Amino acid sequence: MQRVIIVGGGPAGMFAAYELLGKADITIIDKGKDITKRYCPMERKRVCAKCNVCDIMCGIGGAGTFSDGTLNLRPDIGGDLNEFTHDDELSWALVDYVDSIYVKFGAPEKNKNGNEREIEELKRKAASVGARFIDIPQRHIGTDYAPALIKRFKDFLEEAHFIVNTEVTDIIAENNRCAGVKLADGRELKSDFVLVAPGRVGADFVDKIVEKHGIKAEHAPIDVGVRIEVPAIVMDPITTINRDPKFHIMTKSYDDFVRTFCTNEKGFVVKEDYGEFIGVNGHGMKDKFSENTNFAFIDRIKLTEPLENTTRYGISIAKLATTIGGGKPIVQRMGDLRRGRRSTSAKIESNTVKPTLKDFTAGDVSMALPHRIVVDILEGLDVLDKIIPGVAADSTLIYAPEIKFYARRFVVDDNLETSIENLFAAGDGSGLSRDMINASATGVLAARGILRRMGYGTK
Repeated sequence: MQRVIIVGGGPAGMFAAYELLGKADITIIDKGKDITKRYCPMERKRVCAKCNVCDIMCGIGGAGTFSDGTLNLRPDIGGDLNEFTHDDELSWALVDYVDSIYVKFGAPEKNKNGNEREIEELKRKAASVGARFIDIPQRHIGTDYAPALIKRFKDFLEEAHFIVNTEVTDIIAENNRCAGVKLADGRELKSDFVLVAPGRVGADFVDKIVEKHGIKAEHAPIDVGVRIEVPAIVMDPITTINRDPKFHIMTKSYDDFVRTFCTNEKGFVVKEDYGEFIGVNGHGMKDKFSENTNFAFIDRIKLTEPLENTTRYGISIAKLATTIGGGKPIVQRMGDLRRGRRSTSAKIESNTVKPTLKDFTAGDVSMALPHRIVVDILEGLDVLDKIIPGVAADSTLIYAPEIKFYARRFVVDDNLETSIENLFAAGDGSGLSRDMINASATGVLAARGILRRMGYGTK
């Protein structure tokens, strides 16, 4: 059998391996831990600062393992599969196929969304204030149930060889052809094909190999913003219609695109540690609840020449926020941000909305984020407040920074092969997706592309 090395054990890598089973000699390499060794940051006593980065962001299952675990079952959310299939019907069929695999390994029934009349009314209400509500079929796995699903998936891939706690530092490329990878410990592993699917934490790795080997790529946009936390009762009328509602808004001052993302009904705000900087995210559990609901509110940033490296720009923002927060996320009351004053620990303690994240610095978000992004957030929340009254109340908590890195975007063909022969790409870290379903789907497409190259034909 021909050998395929997959860089990254997240959704893209695992779904690619699923497609390749029985047809290739598969090796999956991840710099994080095996799924049974990773610990959720909600289990604070089992996570130390030293291992936090790998536990949350790396490891088998990828960063999505400790996310809310919501599967958005549309090909145009979290990416656009039509770019690769060129056929809307095929894109929906691919989503259904990926979804069926998640169900096979334990994903629950689809969420019960609102009825047609409720959805139509919510769309109308959003449109009346210049926003857009997107109705999405969804499954909610839950942060507390996702690891078990990932373990069942990994066990099914027993034919594949998993190498964990091992970092890939480079690819082996000669005469514009990829022939393997180089590891941090100095070893070189040869292969017939390499699939790069390192997840969002692999942004620097992608940058490095693009520059070194002259791989065709473009700077993908990033999302920079905050996480909002409000009483669950404020969001209940919306989350009963759609558990993870997607609202798209164009801001008044700059005509920028802002959106809601990753809503955690009665969930928890958590810290993400990238090593050199920190960020925030949200968890939604199946068996554990808070009195609050949180969601990301993020601004799409795409730079033009000569300042086009969005990854470096996002890192610079995150580092500044980390410095101002003293190594912790910044938390501010909406009322204080609106009035141009910082929040203090006393204000947060007396606030009617109690933070679910306990390790934070009360401060001023406008000191950490660029002025344009702060304006976009304020204007966007004012629009959202007309759809969901109370979202922009003075007591609303704002956590910063929340940044979604998508790295360089590889220029790929319909097989997801890059400009280097036998080097394929998939997932968020390659800039080709922005959520679990689309990451999984691109893994499938890349694997099928590899199989075509092996002579198996189309599927």
